[in-house]
Amino acid sequence: MSLNSKNNLSILNVNAIANHQLVILMLLMALSLSACDQAQVQQTNAEQTKIEQTDSQPLLESPEQSSLKVVSPDWGNAATLVAMGYPPLATGDIRVWDQWVGEPKLPNTVVDLGIRYQPNTELVAQLPVDMVVDNAFYQHARSIYGDNVPAESVSFIAKDKIANWSDYSEPTRQLGKIINHPQMAETYINNSKAEIAQAGKKFNQRYPQAKEFAVVQFIDANNLRMYASNSLFQPALGQMGKKLVSKAEGNGWGFVQITMADLARLDKDVCLLVINPLSPITRSEIEKSLIWQRLNYGNTRCYGELPPVWIYGGMASLVTLANNLADVNLSGGVAQ
Repeated sequence: MSLNSKNNLSILNVNAIANHQLVILMLLMALSLSACDQAQVQQTNAEQTKIEQTDSQPLLESPEQSSLKVVSPDWGNAATLVAMGYPPLATGDIRVWDQWVGEPKLPNTVVDLGIRYQPNTELVAQLPVDMVVDNAFYQHARSIYGDNVPAESVSFIAKDKIANWSDYSEPTRQLGKIINHPQMAETYINNSKAEIAQAGKKFNQRYPQAKEFAVVQFIDANNLRMYASNSLFQPALGQMGKKLVSKAEGNGWGFVQITMADLARLDKDVCLLVINPLSPITRSEIEKSLIWQRLNYGNTRCYGELPPVWIYGGMASLVTLANNLADVNLSGGVAQ
């Protein structure tokens, strides 16, 4: 074989080896890239899965998700729960809440049970009720919520002839324990006491001479409920530095029934507070009454009207009453 032929063969062999090595290198690069892509996909999938799990299962569960779903047909408990920042799942007679309770306003999320005394059984069956909070007046309806649904009774009522602050603060603490948020209740009690005291200061600046109050609600033009010392008006006015006046001992509901003529027995320095609602027909009849005209409320005697407050309520009613009184417009007598 000639030298040129040998050289050519050597070149061919070198080229073949180089080509073979290039192919191997390309295969290795392809495998490496494929492995990288697969790892990246797995990492991306893992990250996506983690994101999805985070979205569907938050690391810290919100209070709403971790809380008991409480139903209360009783407005006193329902209002206090709302004011505490823990609104109930449902309460009753929502359509007239503003007319008789006023404040606090019910959130739109609260379901209407229908009549408080006899809730709608078909509606209740569809609610995810964890706990019922009521009082003796509503205990007959507990079976409506299901045999396995626990129930607790919480009553805001005077334990003696004279209502005091603890008659309202202790049931509020009881509510806090029931919903597993005792500190929430304690904070609300402290804030309520401060708010009532502030309302008292505001009222004193406006009407420094008005110190004694009789609180009534008209049944009709001649018959009234006068609220006594075992009603919520006693601790509310007491916390504001004022005195509640009543001419008789109250019944179990905290009032005594009187007639319009009985108002003449009140001292002239006593300011008369009328709790609304008061129908237009009743108001017209009162204004036409000769007895009312002779009593002369709004002129020689102090007179004022307050927005609705739930008379048989809890801590929320005390706060509402105090704020209503701080903003009331009084006329006549010691208010002049």
